[in-house]
Amino acid sequence: MALRDGGELCRAVIVPGNGVGDVEEGNWYRWVRDRLKQIPDFQCLLQNMPDPLTARKTIWLPFMEKTLQCDEQTVIIGHSSGAVAAMRYAETHRVYAIILVSAYISDLGDANEQESGYFSSPWQWEKIKCNCKQIVQFGSTDDPFLLWSEQQKVADSLQAELYKFTDRGHFQDEQFPELITVVCKMRKASL
Repeated sequence: MALRDGGELCRAVIVPGNGVGDVEEGNWYRWVRDRLKQIPDFQCLLQNMPDPLTARKTIWLPFMEKTLQCDEQTVIIGHSSGAVAAMRYAETHRVYAIILVSAYISDLGDANEQESGYFSSPWQWEKIKCNCKQIVQFGSTDDPFLLWSEQQKVADSLQAELYKFTDRGHFQDEQFPELITVVCKMRKASL
């Protein structure tokens, strides 16, 4: 893909949560992709991830760089462990923005999360902020998997634009109109 001059937002990449085999059938992913592709001169990539059950950092981050080509004209939309991957990616790579959905900062005491490798080193919050023009976060206080304190720590540490809900759980609905609105605003502001 040829890069444009000027650093405008040209594409989105959706990074799913772990445990999603076929991303076309998972949560809101396809619905969001189909709507973002309707934005003129904008691309949205949704692709099955390697190692979908454990989502190992050593596999996902190189895949995001080499195959998904997340770069300075890309907004990474990460859901759950995909949000964790987006944050770790932004520690070492410049991207246009990250949108974090159901983000967290610890392995939650879960063996699979421990095996993923994302939580074995301290978070580099300042590096993430320096490598992103914008950071947006969606979280819900009734998330059955994540304590609100985990999500709030992400928002505070990254000074994210936080969309706090009380009734969205782990954001596993089939539609996500608020996300479309945020990406459209980002795109318009980048032109």
